[in-house]
Amino acid sequence: MDFTKGDFGAGFTWGVASSSYQTEGAHDADGKGKSVWDVFGDTRGKIHENQKGNVACDFYNRYPDDLKLMARMKIPAFRFSLSWSRILPQGIKTVNPAGIEYYHRLIDHCLALGIEPWITLYHWDLPWELEKKGGWTNRDIIGWFGDYVELCIRHFGSKVKHWMILNEPMVYTGTGYFLGLHAPGRRGLNSFLAAIHHAAMCQAEGGRIVRSLLPEAKVGTTFSCSLVEPYKNHIADSQAALRVDALLNRLFVEPLAGLGYPVQDLKFLRRLETYIKDGDEGKLAFNMDFIGVQNYTREIVTRSRFIPFMWAKVIRAGKRNVETTDMKWEVYPEGIYHMLHKFSKYENFKELIVTENGAAFPDTIVNGRIHDEKRKAFLESAIGQVLKAKQEGVRVNGYFIWSFTDNFEWAEGYKPRFGLVYIDYKTQQRIIKDSGDWFSRFLGNDCI
Repeated sequence: MDFTKGDFGAGFTWGVASSSYQTEGAHDADGKGKSVWDVFGDTRGKIHENQKGNVACDFYNRYPDDLKLMARMKIPAFRFSLSWSRILPQGIKTVNPAGIEYYHRLIDHCLALGIEPWITLYHWDLPWELEKKGGWTNRDIIGWFGDYVELCIRHFGSKVKHWMILNEPMVYTGTGYFLGLHAPGRRGLNSFLAAIHHAAMCQAEGGRIVRSLLPEAKVGTTFSCSLVEPYKNHIADSQAALRVDALLNRLFVEPLAGLGYPVQDLKFLRRLETYIKDGDEGKLAFNMDFIGVQNYTREIVTRSRFIPFMWAKVIRAGKRNVETTDMKWEVYPEGIYHMLHKFSKYENFKELIVTENGAAFPDTIVNGRIHDEKRKAFLESAIGQVLKAKQEGVRVNGYFIWSFTDNFEWAEGYKPRFGLVYIDYKTQQRIIKDSGDWFSRFLGNDCI
């Protein structure tokens, strides 16, 4: 490693990330309502080995010890999400006092340990009662979500300085409302298009609400992204890669930046006109204080005559004879460098924060230790790529590892492990991996 933490400057934020459904468990405790993932997990065949997040990491009960471990590792910032259905069991109106109190305790505990909380308002766990009314396909969600955001800011805004509106809207709309691979398991173009537009409206409206109620805070939102490259250097594959890039990387950031949807490169987006009402175009845009960039891999694309709308096919990493992670993604830490440069071109956002970056590899306990050299090498290389981008003038000012602990990885269940800290799900024992030890020492910790 030929760089140090000091090379990034004193104002650079270092942290780890998680989300409510993936870690909290306590799925029906203390008045919490069902989320779409609670219901999805009860449907056989949807999740690896029919696993579910009912207990997950038991973070709801174990957060004091987990935060103590985080403080011991000298990690200064913690990104986590609020569970909408823990706060509003029906999604609207009736507030659950126990849910509000839980997040007050969590935030207070972070602050007492010197850990800065960075809060994501929506990380995929939509209240089931709202999904029964159409969820993200129902335009009323703009109002439902706005009320939820306002409630959270009024309760927690005095304690929290950094807020993220949505986590990866392309993923939860695409896999949840088009492919049916994630909750709520819907399929079809019309559901997808409606969800796209309403999520895009909500990310801007949420930003406006946070800024109006908490002008001194920093508000942003996060985007999944992957470097997209053509399989062969000819026009058909290049145009296919352009279409995939528009879908994966530009679909939500460009309307937020005031550029509108990338209709020119994705012709099927013209059908969004069905869902766009008078005045919507102006409401899609909002100048976020920061954009959260979340990158794990890259995609190689070729033209396909057999995939409608996109006319493009992603060539999976397993067929390209490249090293892969447990998610079957190409090991490509250089991707974060390219994506930071890409997002830096949207000049109306003040700064970029890497809000997720990491890799899942198999972990084996040997004499009480976990020697996860591949994860450590990935993180070290990726952090070096972030520094390279920063030195080239990209306004990146933070880096959060996904994730602090192993957790429930959605449709993949508990098999993939991203954590710096290993969890034995049978006993809930925590073990700091070598990657966690390395990151702690990188941050300046002499001994953990």
